[in-house]
Amino acid sequence: MKLTKLREQIDKIDEQILDLLNARTEVVKEVGKSKAKNSLNYYDPTREEKILTRLQQINKGPFPNASIIAVFREIISASLSLEKPMKIAYLGPDATFTHIAALKKFGFAASLTPMIGLKQVFSAVERDRADYGVVPLENSIEGVASHTLDLFIDSELKIFTEIIFNIKHDLIGLHSDPAKIKKIYAHPHSIFQCSEWLRKHWSDKSILEVSSTSQGVKLVHQDPTAALIAEETIGGLYQLHTVYKRIEDNTRNFARFLVLKKNWSPPTNNDQTSILFSMKNKVGALSLLLQPFVNQKINLQRIESRPIPNRPWESVFLVDFDGHVHEDRVTQALEELKTHCDFFKILGSYPKSKLSIG
Repeated sequence: MKLTKLREQIDKIDEQILDLLNARTEVVKEVGKSKAKNSLNYYDPTREEKILTRLQQINKGPFPNASIIAVFREIISASLSLEKPMKIAYLGPDATFTHIAALKKFGFAASLTPMIGLKQVFSAVERDRADYGVVPLENSIEGVASHTLDLFIDSELKIFTEIIFNIKHDLIGLHSDPAKIKKIYAHPHSIFQCSEWLRKHWSDKSILEVSSTSQGVKLVHQDPTAALIAEETIGGLYQLHTVYKRIEDNTRNFARFLVLKKNWSPPTNNDQTSILFSMKNKVGALSLLLQPFVNQKINLQRIESRPIPNRPWESVFLVDFDGHVHEDRVTQALEELKTHCDFFKILGSYPKSKLSIG
């Protein structure tokens, strides 16, 4: 009888939550009308971040903050789809880290379309076939995705926001009983990132490489004796169960992804700017390039070089720094910087992202 009463109480609370969700949705629809009237972006990553941060701060528990983020990101995603269904192009295939990044940022209510290559993601946004594009930029273990930077050289797209999350690997299968697992499928990168765990726990069993995690998902669904190494989100996405959790060797492996759009992200007073440039070949060139930031007291977050394709011994530099291009100090620094450059491009000014989301 006590259990029945408790379940009745839960049902009443669920009804209240449903009523509040619909009430929230009515307000969201009015917000959408206001944005349309004033020609504003219907997706505002800064507003989303503020909502999630505020809810975590006022959460008294016991509902965990990580789940608060997951629940409200889906509420926001569903709300945005009512304002205007979002079309997202991302580097495919399904079940890649870029797919996961797009889900973490835009939720399940968005229309996500995998593209066969980075160039196709850029093209989809440039030709208005997608509202946003999601592409990988870097991994804290494997470094910068150089092909992404190469495409920025000839594209007018801007970085609208970024996605950063901690890469976690689970062993997943059709069931959760490790005794029934006879083989493991995994992408070579996943095998490398879980090599220590595999050496300790799986040295006497088969480890089979797959070309993509999506291929591994299909193989596991066909074989109850098989498991797959994949990011933890994949299990829930494809109805697979956790056999072992967090088997990655490095728990501090973070991946960074960029959200592409045609227009600039508006300033928020907590922004960063990314630029790409090559310098003129003369003595002291690098120090001259850094001096404008010193003069304007602008903090450099990173500076990284990579070779320019088909131009031996020449490099292009990627620099991230604090501030937005609409700030006078940033404008002055960049104007001075350009006088020392052979090539110069602003990739975007966008809100700083927290280290890990979702």
